[in-house]
Amino acid sequence: MTRTTTYSVDVTFGDCDPAGIVFFPNFSRWMDTASLSFFMQCGVPPWRELEKTRGIVGTPLLEINTKFVKSATYGERLIVATHVEEWRAKVVVQMHRITRARPDGGVDLICEGREVRAFVKRDEHDRDRLRAIPVPEDIRLLCS
Repeated sequence: MTRTTTYSVDVTFGDCDPAGIVFFPNFSRWMDTASLSFFMQCGVPPWRELEKTRGIVGTPLLEINTKFVKSATYGERLIVATHVEEWRAKVVVQMHRITRARPDGGVDLICEGREVRAFVKRDEHDRDRLRAIPVPEDIRLLCS
């Protein structure tokens, strides 16, 4: 069974365009936050701590794909459910499903997102550059 975590978003007026519909880049922002939340809920220390102790800076985004199904507006609570679809040698593929509860007890799928992220450390010769590293086995085990 794949581990799934949830992250809650209360949509505010400022998240919306003039028509009152959530402006699409906000979904990317919420999925990015849900990605970090996933790792932390699985027991992975914050990236700043891992950089100090193990040199791991984090998991920057390499690729994103988002499919929008329904619109959302301010005053709604959205739930981002996140799980790992695939572990590769140096990257993790995360899936996000953003839903909204309906008054009848059902849920509406708002959008789905797929992110490819690399585990990285700073380059030993040029600290301004990041280099992908193999996925740490202990982190993979915590999140599986």
